[in-house]
Amino acid sequence: MLTISQLAAYAGVTVRAVRHYHQIGLLPEPERDASGYRRYGATAVVSLIKIRTLADAGVPLSQISRMLEADAAAFAEAIRTIDKKLRDEIQRLETSRTHIAQLTAGDSLALPPEVAAYLDRLRDIGASPRMVEAERDGWILVAARWPDGVVEWMPGKIASLDDPQVVRLYRVLSEIFDGDEEDDPRLAEAADIMACLAEQAHAAGQVVSGEEVDDDLPHDLIDALAVESDPRVRRLRELLRERGWSGWNRMERLAEPPD
Repeated sequence: MLTISQLAAYAGVTVRAVRHYHQIGLLPEPERDASGYRRYGATAVVSLIKIRTLADAGVPLSQISRMLEADAAAFAEAIRTIDKKLRDEIQRLETSRTHIAQLTAGDSLALPPEVAAYLDRLRDIGASPRMVEAERDGWILVAARWPDGVVEWMPGKIASLDDPQVVRLYRVLSEIFDGDEEDDPRLAEAADIMACLAEQAHAAGQVVSGEEVDDDLPHDLIDALAVESDPRVRRLRELLRERGWSGWNRMERLAEPPD
């Protein structure tokens, strides 16, 4: 006959666990003997080992009592049900691990590798970390809306970085946004370059096509993100309007250029 401490040690649980099982009616609590102690027999040891095994396997305590009383067929079915739930939970945890791993992946967070490669090229041409971060966040908005399209656009975007005007634009914008001058005179240079690039694209017939034409929300969000990232974008957009262009992410020629 065992004391509660000996019972717990033999079954590999704590005394506190045994008392909890008593409290919820999972393990019968023996009457005290003549000396005032509760003594446990072999049956209690076997029951406790079964309880511990099921609990360690992830079976809720509320189900263990029914499983211990079930016949072989019912017990096997209960085990299959529990196993399926565990497999589903494992899959959920594996997905969570993948998402957690992405948090340390920098540019790869919520972006395909093609966009990460484009951001690396921005760094190579001299774009500042703040500029690259702003671009990354913008592409996150694009990729969430057009996951297939964003991959198709990347070769052209990467190729555009061979254009000296584009390189100069990113460097000028980096210098502006890394500084703190509210009406930076370089904003005019940035507006000139952007207007020139827009004129070239318009002359070459490079127009936006596909589903993104009728979907204004992502473009509006990207424009808003630019202003939220740096309020001086508002001034840059004013300068672009003076040059006959509206918008930011999707520039459009004004029907009547300002006087």
